[in-house]
Amino acid sequence: MDRRSFLKTSALGGSAAAATTALAAPAYAQGNRTLTLVTTWGRGLAGVHDAAQHAADTITAMSDGQLTVDLKAAGELVGAFEVFDAVTAGQADMYHGADYYWTGQHPGYQYFTAAPFGMTAQEITNWYYFDGGMELHDELNEIFGLKGFLAGNTGAQAGGWFAKEITSPDDFQGLKFRMPGMGGEALGKLGASVQNLPGAEVYQALASGAIDGTEWIGPWADEKAGFQEITKIYYAAGFHEPGAALSLTMNREVYDSLTPAQQAIFKTAALEAHQWNHAQFLSNNGAALQRLQASGVKVMEFPDSVWDAFGRVAKETLDQYMGDELFVKIRESAEESMKASSGWIQQSTGAYVAQRDRVLG
Repeated sequence: MDRRSFLKTSALGGSAAAATTALAAPAYAQGNRTLTLVTTWGRGLAGVHDAAQHAADTITAMSDGQLTVDLKAAGELVGAFEVFDAVTAGQADMYHGADYYWTGQHPGYQYFTAAPFGMTAQEITNWYYFDGGMELHDELNEIFGLKGFLAGNTGAQAGGWFAKEITSPDDFQGLKFRMPGMGGEALGKLGASVQNLPGAEVYQALASGAIDGTEWIGPWADEKAGFQEITKIYYAAGFHEPGAALSLTMNREVYDSLTPAQQAIFKTAALEAHQWNHAQFLSNNGAALQRLQASGVKVMEFPDSVWDAFGRVAKETLDQYMGDELFVKIRESAEESMKASSGWIQQSTGAYVAQRDRVLG
């Protein structure tokens, strides 16, 4: 049995992972190295591919050429949803992607992208850097022989594009809709036929009628993808990804072969890409939304009855994983941090923005 199979079948790898970390780390590799980075993104996908490329370029620049990162977009070496297996197996050195694609490996990965009705981008950042999120991410990744950090954030994602308006929860019955992760699982509880498609395949699926609607990211990335050419019905706020983080994750044996300085470069490049990418999305979304509206897109909000239904099925979806000890640990940590952060954010920033908009119009 290989290491990955053993870890996956031995109580989520707790004892096995502890044993492997007790072994001596391999000698640091000498000389210049090229590291292969595979991604879940098609080349050029706005924002998400940019985050991967930015992290890759930063690692190369900060290492003064000792580490050269060779980025392979989805389909150039392995498929979008094959990057996790490629890195755990050593076929590639690291991946950039949304970790909620790997909930089939472990449900805890959901929280390192976005949980339905979960944390905003700022709340995820607070949790990750100061309230134990980074340590829990490492505990989860260690099971699979990985070492990673957050390396991008889209900010709040839109509710999505629809062929018809959504007036009640019943409108989701039989709706063919693209939504990954537990958000998609929750939507399925409302009767939707949920599809999990790589980003590069979504436009064609929507254009051909293979799906009736899709979420993607937000106004800028959605405009770049061209969804407004197919439908004009756009819901601005969604329940599924209130702040979606992306991750840069390395094969742990490869990471252990780096010098301490190179490991610090990897960590710093990932965390810097996280902040850079979040700003990139937010700086572009406002103008893109105005362009979409000028082109005839109808920007809408779900009615309260739909939001209530979203809340119910989101809780049902998360609760079904509470039999897993590590999932419980991650969920409780994230929710505790979210509650602690949100109180001050609402009292300070939230109140200020409301008054600013009232005073300045």
